[in-house]
Amino acid sequence: MTDLATALSVSDASSRTVPEYLKNTYRWAYLDARTAPILDRHLVVQAILWGNADRLMDRAIAEFSPGDHVLQPAAVYGNFSQRLAAHLGPEGRLQVSDIAPLQVALTRRKLAAYPNAKVVRANAASPASGTYDGVCCFFLLHEVPGPFKRQIVNSVLASLQPGGKAVFVDYHRPGRFHPLRPIMKAVFHLLEPFAEELCASEIRKYADGAEGFAWSKETAFGGLYQIVIARKPAEPR
Repeated sequence: MTDLATALSVSDASSRTVPEYLKNTYRWAYLDARTAPILDRHLVVQAILWGNADRLMDRAIAEFSPGDHVLQPAAVYGNFSQRLAAHLGPEGRLQVSDIAPLQVALTRRKLAAYPNAKVVRANAASPASGTYDGVCCFFLLHEVPGPFKRQIVNSVLASLQPGGKAVFVDYHRPGRFHPLRPIMKAVFHLLEPFAEELCASEIRKYADGAEGFAWSKETAFGGLYQIVIARKPAEPR
């Protein structure tokens, strides 16, 4: 039985471990085997991000070096994971995790040609096993309620080795006169109920030990997107 077929026949006991907010809000996008494969196409991601998918993916991937051991704590639609695995190269390692069995199956299928990549089922809000040179959180935080935002950010930062970095790419509040501002407000209201909270806050404010990291932030596309980097100091020699 293929990974995808296994995911489609997942038991009720397994599905109960999927967070309620995910089942209630995003079933159509991430848990439905009829719609997920349609959404999991790069052109769809490009359209959703108003033509900025390649730019944002390249910006995030550029923060990591070939040979790095990187954690991606949630599946990403499109070809992001393949691009990241290729960038890390044969000496690098990529571990992708997701709580949804269907997303694990879809990602395993996409990464089948990359021996340096591994896909596991895990909750991004729980501490990861092991530590990493880098963690890439790509458009995850806007999809989870406030308490999960804090848990995920803390889990991500705890997964870093000394000298490592966490890269968060997500939505941001656009400029006052951004032409897409009213459209995105409607999108958030209808489809992304947890996004407004992220746009109204700073990612570093979700970190309990933010002062222990060096933070930087930049925005893109008129402020609609943000790239936030948290660097963990190297251990003193």
